[in-house]
Amino acid sequence: MKEKLRIILLIPVPPLPMGDAAARWFYVLVKGLVARGHNLTVFVVCNQLEEIDKVNHLFPKPDYDLRCYLIPKRLPGIISKIETLKRPYSYIFSSELRKDLAAELAKPYDILHCEVIWSGWLGITHKERAVISIHYLFSLDGTFENQPSLQMKLIKFFTYRAEQKLLKTFPRIITLSERLTQHIQTINPEAEIYTVPLGIDFSFYPFDKHKHINPQPIVGLIGSFNWTPSYTAAERLLTRLWPEIKRRIPDAKLQIVGRYAKNALAKFTDIEDLEIHQDVPDTLPYFANMDVMLYAPISGSGMKVKVMEAFALGTPVVTTSDGVEGIPAEDGIHAGISEDDQGLIDRTVELLNNPNLRQKSRLKARYLIEKYCNPQVTIAQIEHIYNEMLR
Repeated sequence: MKEKLRIILLIPVPPLPMGDAAARWFYVLVKGLVARGHNLTVFVVCNQLEEIDKVNHLFPKPDYDLRCYLIPKRLPGIISKIETLKRPYSYIFSSELRKDLAAELAKPYDILHCEVIWSGWLGITHKERAVISIHYLFSLDGTFENQPSLQMKLIKFFTYRAEQKLLKTFPRIITLSERLTQHIQTINPEAEIYTVPLGIDFSFYPFDKHKHINPQPIVGLIGSFNWTPSYTAAERLLTRLWPEIKRRIPDAKLQIVGRYAKNALAKFTDIEDLEIHQDVPDTLPYFANMDVMLYAPISGSGMKVKVMEAFALGTPVVTTSDGVEGIPAEDGIHAGISEDDQGLIDRTVELLNNPNLRQKSRLKARYLIEKYCNPQVTIAQIEHIYNEMLR
């Protein structure tokens, strides 16, 4: 590989180490590529001015070349609606970003790296020197399913169709898991598809080798509940799993934490010993306070950052195979893993009743995630893909 590559990176959220799921990986990606000596220009989509300030503080010039653009206000009218139908979610890219990106792509460069599928709209005309990273797929997650309104059915149709179009367009694709890789191969069998796990910066995840034991055991769930997998995990927990756990461990408590939690779960607020915390400034204290995180989505593609964070922080996890997608976790060793309700309940109760088992699980999970999602390992894999492209 060249000692120094000219890389243009397009990311749809700012690279903040404690931002949303994708943002944490983008932070590692930007830091890692620059640390390895590459000439990196990053086009960043931001939702508010405060995010731009944070990005500029974390990535000062001239050490970093990050260019931030606010999401433009969507104009009313038929033209805007038609553009949304033609290219769903492309509205987040402002005309200024498009213009500046085109100017940069007119100069010599080695790689155009588009993170998250919708960034692909800006890479189509440069696909031969581009790679697109797929974090999840709405069609696999079942997003917009069971939505009776005509509007939602149209959104589902055009969104799923757009995913197919973008996946068929790009000759090189990065995914987070073998499940995503195998699925995309059926859509675009000619593509070179690489599987690279998310890397996370472990300096932001303090690990205490000896976790405290609560006098009343706490089951918890942390996520963004405007996202289909997290919502289905919460609904399943509240309606199908928690009643039996509570019957078997009467003094247990349940806490659900995250974005839109109270809004999305308003109909469940009268459940006994349930606490819901919405839009908290920091989720780490809630992870630390849980005895078990129970995350059992009905469906959900890609790696689940909240499960990764639980592993990193030493919070024991009970989940499904979807919950540990992209992580080589084993049932009974790194986590309790089961697909059916009874298996999830039994594993949760067993962990709550057995502090020694919780301790063994959390130590092995931390070791696994440190080894598999180490930034040095994941960035090296990204560099290898660039090398393959340049051949």
